[in-house]
Amino acid sequence: MSDPQQEPKVLFSRQGSVARITLNRPDKLNVLDSEMLDTIERLVSEIDRDGDCRGVILGAAGDRAFCAGADIKAWADLPPLEMWRSWTRRGHEIFERFERLLQPTVALIDGVAYGGGLELALTCDLILTTGNSRFAFPEVGIAAIPGWGGTLRLAERVGVSRAKQMIFTGEPIAASIAAQWGLVNGLYDDREAMEAGASQLLDRIAQNAPVAVGAAKQLLRTHQQSRWTAGAMESIAGGLSALTHDGAEGVASFRDKRPPRFQGR
Repeated sequence: MSDPQQEPKVLFSRQGSVARITLNRPDKLNVLDSEMLDTIERLVSEIDRDGDCRGVILGAAGDRAFCAGADIKAWADLPPLEMWRSWTRRGHEIFERFERLLQPTVALIDGVAYGGGLELALTCDLILTTGNSRFAFPEVGIAAIPGWGGTLRLAERVGVSRAKQMIFTGEPIAASIAAQWGLVNGLYDDREAMEAGASQLLDRIAQNAPVAVGAAKQLLRTHQQSRWTAGAMESIAGGLSALTHDGAEGVASFRDKRPPRFQGR
């Protein structure tokens, strides 16, 4: 049996004209750390230069989680300025590059997609899910906010009112609700059916002219350009939240596995 500690945290494969990126920390619920962000950035650059690639699938190993968010150990001890510089802003830049790929991208969700994991999925053009999945932005529970574009991309998908509900409460929604709200593009009974659905979808897209598909994708992004300003504000707000007393209490309570005692300061 292979040692999971020796396996890459992010896998890459290619089947025909479709590239696949797979988060590969199933024992850790595929939480994201700096090494994984570096790998994702490198793979996105390679895909961007690959004229033969016609689509990208973003998936994850295991059936418990697509990604449970950012690894709290990777950022909890960072000073606020460094958190903004090397974590929040960097995540923004990498996720933006993923979203800007000319190729259509499809996220496959089987299990929880929380926090940074949901933010990563939201960078994809289309999201498919199994009924086993749950979606949430739980950051307010540790006195943080979604820091990698989640507040913006979620509102674009489901509307501002529903985005407020998810972000203010931090409570997860079921896959069936995600489908009703338009958060996902397809709901499947199991992983096998979801994989088949993704293949059929990308095969259908690949029948069309790739230049036209890529151009249409870029045109559909033009209405989102004001996001640059909002994204900058989000990253600054994330650093500010970490600087507060409640920010430190949120991290401490997570580590101590106890309810937080927030004081509003």
